[in-house]
Amino acid sequence: MSEEIKEVESEEVEKPAEPKSKFDLNKCAARLLMQEPFFAALSRRIDKRESMDIPTAGVRVSDDGQYEMLYNPEFFESMTEKQRLGVLKHELYHLIFGHCSDRLPEGKMTKTWNVATDLAINSHIADELPELALVPGRGNYEGWESHKSAEWYFKKLKDEGHGEDGEGEEGEGGDDSFDDHSGWGEGTTESAIAKERMKETIKKAVQEAQESNSWGSVSADMRKKIAATVESVVDWKKVLRAFVKRSQRADKQSSIKKINKRYPYMHPGKKTSRLAQVAISIDQSGSVSDRMLEAFYSELDKLAQIATFTVVPFDTTVVEDKVYQWRKGERRSKERVAQGGTCFDAPTKWVNERNFDGHIVLTDMMAPKPVNSKCQRMWMTTKHYAKFPYFKPNSNEKVIAIDEE
Repeated sequence: MSEEIKEVESEEVEKPAEPKSKFDLNKCAARLLMQEPFFAALSRRIDKRESMDIPTAGVRVSDDGQYEMLYNPEFFESMTEKQRLGVLKHELYHLIFGHCSDRLPEGKMTKTWNVATDLAINSHIADELPELALVPGRGNYEGWESHKSAEWYFKKLKDEGHGEDGEGEEGEGGDDSFDDHSGWGEGTTESAIAKERMKETIKKAVQEAQESNSWGSVSADMRKKIAATVESVVDWKKVLRAFVKRSQRADKQSSIKKINKRYPYMHPGKKTSRLAQVAISIDQSGSVSDRMLEAFYSELDKLAQIATFTVVPFDTTVVEDKVYQWRKGERRSKERVAQGGTCFDAPTKWVNERNFDGHIVLTDMMAPKPVNSKCQRMWMTTKHYAKFPYFKPNSNEKVIAIDEE
């Protein structure tokens, strides 16, 4: 065999290069989050896919309308366990606070918004991130306050000329976020679907953490912020007005003065009058604040234009000599006529014995569950007691939180 042939035979087909990294975030995420029940519950519901197309990590919307996390395995392999956990939290925080969806400034994705969202998040996990992370109080942001909102940092960045943007595009100069934010705020149908799915995902993670009473390293202040992202914002004034209108009953009677549109001059018309007979039971206990009373009375003053109320002050009993009718068109101001304990049976039985269409109870909810109401009943209380009532109302009864501001 000639040397030439041997040389040809010795040449082997070039094999694909072995991947430089074997890091798999899906396999290690559970271990990283063992002491973080809330983040673990959220992470389980987020797909994670490795990609060499991005230098670090990022979240985006997939083609099927799901949020997914992309990560560069080499970047993750280069970090310590603590830093990996910090970056994982960082990406999940972007999803929790809607930085890549409904909180974009004027619908635009800019480099300045990238930086602002990172500064807001990294305030809470500064010691868990790699050196390249942007943190208030460090580097170009020395002297900047921590724990502010992304909008606050966005305005400050604009005011001080950090990372100037062009028309919605990334500007030149300044810092940039360490993670990838491409694909944010594209406004597609998939993005809208993903946003709604994410709200439900966060809600489930919050419920798991609350039920187990274990949030890991999430601070009490951050828990409130996270919980607020999944709360349905209810306009209590609109709910109160709708309740009053639904409670109105129609009294119909024949009227020779009103022409029947269908059978003119053959049949008398119908005259309809609507009058809501609504009882307003007001808890007189000291834990019902003056501010809540003022806010409630102010709204009742407006509703008195369409209805007549019966105001029923109570503590452990109904203060009968102080019961009064708030007649249509009258003006009233708040008043407190007693200051004892609380018993919901007292006003409920009092209302049940009379012909009311609706019953609204203003209270702190801090008393045992009362007897059933014969008419529609609604509870109005503070945000705290709406979330943590002493008892669970009937399934057909609403509990509405009053904004005292």
